[in-house]
Amino acid sequence: MPVKRKSRGRSKGGKGKSTLTQCYSCGELVPRDKAKRVSRRVSMVDYALAKELRQKGAYITSPVETKYYCVSCAVHRGVVKVRAKNERKRRRRKRF
Repeated sequence: MPVKRKSRGRSKGGKGKSTLTQCYSCGELVPRDKAKRVSRRVSMVDYALAKELRQKGAYITSPVETKYYCVSCAVHRGVVKVRAKNERKRRRRKRF
């Protein structure tokens, strides 16, 4: 049977079954290695107040919020871009 991607859309390798996570948007149960993960820092303090406090020398922590999306929701929200058919199997290198 032909495959669309070498990894079959997952990053588990030869591990067997992986745990399921719930999509943050639609609630679908998705394997954790297939789900798209989005992490961002959330500030608990207002921006103007935080700026003032930093000038005084205070250290303000901001917790990391991690969300998991299924592939369809990730495409819909723009987390993952839809690539052309000839570019799908090609790996993209991140340049810094």
